[in-house]
Amino acid sequence: MKQRTMGWVTVFLLFLVYGINYLDRVALSITAPLVQKDLGIDAAQMGIVFSSFFVGYALFNFVGGLASDKLGPKIVYVLAVGLWSIFCGLTAVAVGFASLLVLRVLFGMAEGPLCAGANKMVNNWMPRDIAATSMGLLSAGSPLGGAIAGPVIGLLAISFGWRPAFWIICAIGLVWCVAWMLLTANRPSESRFVSTLDEAEPARRGQGVAHTSRAVPDSAASLPLSAWLRQPLVIATAVAFFAYNYVLFFFLSWFPSYLVQAHHLNIREMSLATVVPWLVGTVGLAAGGAISDAIFRWTGKLMLSRKLVLSTCLAATGVCVGVAGLVHTAVAAIALMSIALFLLYATGALYWAIVQDVVHSARVGSVSGCMHCVGSLSGVIGPAVTGLLVERSGSFATAFVLAGAVALTGAALSAIFIRDARKSAPLTDEAYS
Repeated sequence: MKQRTMGWVTVFLLFLVYGINYLDRVALSITAPLVQKDLGIDAAQMGIVFSSFFVGYALFNFVGGLASDKLGPKIVYVLAVGLWSIFCGLTAVAVGFASLLVLRVLFGMAEGPLCAGANKMVNNWMPRDIAATSMGLLSAGSPLGGAIAGPVIGLLAISFGWRPAFWIICAIGLVWCVAWMLLTANRPSESRFVSTLDEAEPARRGQGVAHTSRAVPDSAASLPLSAWLRQPLVIATAVAFFAYNYVLFFFLSWFPSYLVQAHHLNIREMSLATVVPWLVGTVGLAAGGAISDAIFRWTGKLMLSRKLVLSTCLAATGVCVGVAGLVHTAVAAIALMSIALFLLYATGALYWAIVQDVVHSARVGSVSGCMHCVGSLSGVIGPAVTGLLVERSGSFATAFVLAGAVALTGAALSAIFIRDARKSAPLTDEAYS
């Protein structure tokens, strides 16, 4: 079988698990009003529960990235998806604030390796000129999972109560693990579906192969992790990713409750209304990476193709989110957040593509994990800050404006510091010599 074909099979499986990931993660947000009532948890405590997920998640973003470089992304995914499915299922046995808090930390730890492992897998399998496209397509599973979660979890919660939903999505994740173990390999040379002759095909096309890490010279493999993390381009990308995640986790954690509390939608109406932004976001994720790759092929300027899409869309996201908190109808709020989520997700693949563009493949997992860790800190801060603002003010307006301002800050930094890697040592041939 052709390497390109198996590469796309791998991308498809990652697309599915990204969907399962968000189905699992959004389940608590969708059922939050019922969980709060059942367990006697107020808004401030619920904000802490949402944030607790990211305590474990941020730490294991880094651990998962290191493990993907050392052990390979295949086994890392088996362990991660298996464990997070189990911890998600155990949410059904929570009896109060403390037990829910512990389960969310463990759940977050298990989900931590998700993105770094995927970036490592794409780096191992896919050519340079479709790296962002590949990351965009597989990442599109996330908002699609979020879209499915609304009606599915909402219907289950209404029909049977909120607890059975968590057992069902636990089973879905475990089934995916079996398919992943049977069909994938860490790299083409380890796949029983790819012939040795076919492995060289990308190199013959001049598109780069995984072991040379695209345009980065092999001598860079010996550079320590700290050398990559000191680069202004990498730092700016991580900060922009923090801003991206702040808005995303704000939406993920609190938008369903906002619709119920501020616009008085019931659980059924809310679960259906959240489908629209997620579906729009799915299109944005798939489109953003493809647009960036198209600009790269057209201009031949890699960092320009990343920066144009990233900074423009992230800035427009900030404006839409800030305004969304000031409108007076649910329809207007949903429309603005749908536009915001489309624009936000259009940048989603680019953070990972930039790491692939400038980092040697030996360090792609580790640098991806560090960047993901920085981004996930927004999940520790954002939901808790939002909960406190809502609890003290009785309104979501300030929280929306704050999320918009964070996005605008990330857009400004990315516009300034994301530039041609040849202008930033040690990302040059000379620096490696």
